[in-house]
Parts: sequence; C-alpha cells; structure tokens
Amino acid sequence: MLNPHIFRAYDVRGRVGADINPAVFEKIGRAYATLIRRNGGRTIAVGQDNRLSSADLKTAFTSGVTAAGVDVVDLGLVTTPVLYFATAHWRLDGGANITGSHNPVEYNGVKMVHPGAAPLSEDEIQRLRTTIEREEYEHGRGAVEPRSPRADYFDTVTSLVTLHRPLKVVADAGNGVAGLYAPDLLRRLGCEVIELHCESDGSFPNHLPDPEDPVNVVDVQDKVLETGADVGLAWDGDADRVGLIDERGRRHEADLILILLARDLLARRPGSSIVFDVKSSQSLIDDITKHGGVPVMWKTGHSHLKRKMRDDGILLGGEVSGHMFFAENYYGVDDGLLAAAKILDVIARAEGPASSLFDSIPHLHATPELKAPCPDGEKFRLVGELAGALRARYETIEIDGTRVIFPGLGWGLVRASNTNPYLTLRFEATSESAIAEMKRVIYGALRQYPFVTLPVE
Repeated sequence: MLNPHIFRAYDVRGRVGADINPAVFEKIGRAYATLIRRNGGRTIAVGQDNRLSSADLKTAFTSGVTAAGVDVVDLGLVTTPVLYFATAHWRLDGGANITGSHNPVEYNGVKMVHPGAAPLSEDEIQRLRTTIEREEYEHGRGAVEPRSPRADYFDTVTSLVTLHRPLKVVADAGNGVAGLYAPDLLRRLGCEVIELHCESDGSFPNHLPDPEDPVNVVDVQDKVLETGADVGLAWDGDADRVGLIDERGRRHEADLILILLARDLLARRPGSSIVFDVKSSQSLIDDITKHGGVPVMWKTGHSHLKRKMRDDGILLGGEVSGHMFFAENYYGVDDGLLAAAKILDVIARAEGPASSLFDSIPHLHATPELKAPCPDGEKFRLVGELAGALRARYETIEIDGTRVIFPGLGWGLVRASNTNPYLTLRFEATSESAIAEMKRVIYGALRQYPFVTLPVE
C-alpha cells in the first residue's frame, strides 16, 4: 500500500520499511520520469547520500526512471546541492537525490527538481502519487551514464569566493556526505581544515547530522576551543544546510548568519530584496531595512523560498533551519557548502574575529524551534482553527501557519511541519518573562487539542 503522507510539500520522505522501500521508489522514479517526459525532457541526474538504505532505493528509483524512457546521469554519492548544481550547470531536464537529509537514520526520501534545479510544486508532488495510483506511466528504455560533477562544482565555487586571509576551520560533517566534499573544498579556498566526523558512515555513529539541534554541535564547539580555530562549520546529512560556531565556541542561529550575508550583498547591491521564512528573527528584518534592503517574509520550506526567489528575482534568501539560497551568479538554490564559503569570505574580510560580527547584531531572547507532536492528518486543520481564534485577539501574519504579534512583547509562531508529524513553535521577545507570557497564551490554546503533545519545559 502507498502511504499518501510520504508525498510532502516539497519532497517525498518516510520511514524505511514502514513507508518506503525499493518497490515504492521504483514507482516514484517512474512517475517522476513520466512528469519529465510530458514536459519534453529526456535526461536527468540521479544521486544519493550515504544512508544505509540509499543505495538500494537509488537503484530502484533509477530503474523506474529508465522504464519510463528517461536517461540517467548517475552522479554517485553527492550532496543535494551538488545534484542541483549538476542539473542546472549541465542543463539537464531534471534531477533527483535520494536522501533522508537531517532526519533520524530510519528515514529516507528523495528531492526532485525541474530544469535549472527549479523545485517541484506541491501539486506536482501530489500528481506523482496520482500517477502511481492510476499506473499512468510513460514507457521506454532509458540509458544510465556515470559522471562526476565534482571538478565542475569546485571550479565554480572557487570562482565565486576568494578568501582575503587564511582561516583555521573545524569542519564537522556528522559522518554525512558533506565529508566527501567540504574538507577538500575548504582547502582549495586556502583554509587550514581540522576534520571532525568527516568519515562517511550512514549509521551516524557520533551524532545526527543536523546542526539546527544544539546537541549535535557540541563536538565542533569543543574542537574549536581546543584548537583555537577561527570558526567551526557543521552540515546536515545532505549538506544543503549549514551551522556556524564562532571562535568563542558560540553557536549562532541561521537567521543571524543570514544577516551577515545580507549586509555583504547590500554593500555591493544596494536596495536588494532578501527573502526569509516566517520563523526568522525580527532582528533580521530590522537589519535588512537598516542597511537599505527590502525584507521579504515567506513560507518555510526550501522549495517555497526558491520559487519566491525565482518569481521575484531575489538574489539571497535563508531560513532558520540553516538553508541559505544564492542566485547572485548562481542557480538560485540552497547550498550549505557555498554558504560556508561565503560566510568564511565575510569573516576573512572582517577586522575582528567572527564573534565581533555577531556581537554587532542586536540579540533578542528567542527559543529554538520547539516541536509539538501532532498527527499528520490533524496538524493543518488545527493550525487553521488556531489562526482563526488568535486572529480575533491579536495581529497575525498568516503566510505560513500563524505568527502572532504580542504588542510590547514580541511574537510567537505556530505552523504545521511539512516534513514530519508535528507542529513547529517559536517565540522571540525582549525578555524571558515576555516569552513565558506568550507561551502561556499559545500553549493554552493548544491544550484544547488532546492529540497534541506540548514541548517539555
């Protein structure tokens, strides 16, 4: 049976065995190739991360693609951004990477794109499910050709970034596929690289490759302090997200990292728009405006932000989860390695250390993303009802979920995760007591739904 919940807002993802297996991925590959053929395409790139289940899923997905008459350029083990790069740079008709991204080891999935690495829409992903259920496939016999994008990718990134001084960098790949690319790329940029968990191991024996969770960056924090490094970098499992640790061992949220990248862009391109997701800090909005830019708040999700950038001609974007999107002399995609290179460029040109750059940013009190487990079948309905109730009492921004403005305090957000069965909550305010007051209101509203498990305080 095909679990409809694996077809998410911007990718396909689920538990290996329970939701996805090679038979399911053969059908998904065939449905995706059917979409490509009906759009006039004939050749796509296919890659994979290093999860233990990825090789079998990729083999099955590729079989489905070729059975629909589409040729495959087999990239082997790649980061998702390298898959995007190969698709756009080689002007292929699409691309797909088998990856579980930052999720626990029992999960896997596939991220799929159009020509130019443009994301599939939510409707298109749902149409893949319909194609499978109706067995309305194209037919043919595609070929498979192995080809590595590594040299082209490294040449492109190093043409975009030149460091003004050498930096000592701790690179923590979390045993994900970033370890196959990041150390070599950083050395080509002139960095002294201290490798941490860069050995490829899809069981992730040291920590989950997810730098958004502070628990997963403790090792890199310790190593930065131990070695006197200028900065520490960490990536998620498929390296489309990056986390940063300054020389003092402090972890910085991605929306504050985006402030530094936005300042850099606005110094060169005054008046540019910067897009970011609804979970981002008010400090980001204020700083973009202060430096002459146009802040654009948008829906959470890498596909949503990439489409917004393409539709509106925006050159830079980012979200709290660590995705950073680049369209200035690049392809308008999220890339954790390119983001790392650009951040290092900013640090290398600064007069002081990395910490001084972040000290120049007003820091409000903010929670991390808080996850409240909620059944997939209930979460969107709940958020819609909650928005209606809160709208009657407060100003709300309902681009994606509901961001509630509490006058004199700050804001609180409730949205449904597009990738997992939970609600995402975040709060930001002028003080911890203000956060507590906002939590009291929103948690009180959520307690009306007994199937929601509130975050443990």
